[in-house]
Amino acid sequence: MIQRRTFLTSAAAAGAATTLLRPFAAMAQNLTGDIYKTDAGDTVSVHPVQHASFVMVTPAGAIYVDPVGGAEAYAALPPADFILITHHHGDHFDPETLAGLVTRAGAPVPMITNPTVGEQLPQEMQATNTVMANGDSGTLMDMPIEAIPAYNMTPERLEYHPQGRDNGYILEVGGLRIYIAGDTENTPEMKALSDIDIAFVPFNLPYTMTEEQAADGVAAFAPKVVYPYHYRDSDPQKFASLLAESGAETEVVMGPWYTS
Repeated sequence: MIQRRTFLTSAAAAGAATTLLRPFAAMAQNLTGDIYKTDAGDTVSVHPVQHASFVMVTPAGAIYVDPVGGAEAYAALPPADFILITHHHGDHFDPETLAGLVTRAGAPVPMITNPTVGEQLPQEMQATNTVMANGDSGTLMDMPIEAIPAYNMTPERLEYHPQGRDNGYILEVGGLRIYIAGDTENTPEMKALSDIDIAFVPFNLPYTMTEEQAADGVAAFAPKVVYPYHYRDSDPQKFASLLAESGAETEVVMGPWYTS
């Protein structure tokens, strides 16, 4: 079940809430983010941080996705209970940021990464890391998770994300299915997805794909909600227009990924 995002205003103590069409720029300070209700009646809140980094606060804890930019960028958010990393590029994987987040948490933080990141983690972090390769499935804090292939198909882009190395993920939270694409093009595996409630999809050249490719991929698997992310120097409004022209009923949410 999807519930439209709400931002809890200063009247929240009295039970008031205002429905938003887009995330609020100061969401990190109010800790509400974009709120989605699960089938179990709990909620998941989404907090974009920057570029490809964001935090999801779930009933099981706070999940940090591809955290980079220094631990201080996350100071207004709950400490990490779990860290999820798609691949080893510097805008997705930063050992210094990870070390700061672990220090803030005050205890080792469990992680899931692709094999390349697993090999590059400091030894003390490898002890709490679970490596997942394309096609693997498992659990994250007792929630089902699956590693989805993330790769380039266009010949001149193959060097960035070769097939078989990097991950996207599908995480299921109380029946809410969330797809984190990582760095990818509109692959057959993306297009074949089904029953996705919330998706995070990249587009920027030369590293991932064009707005046209992203709209094509999203229209094919038709999530209820899509967040464009990892789109620096690209046009998210163009993506939204192309998706609307395709006839897709997916709602596009423009998060504040590039506000600083």
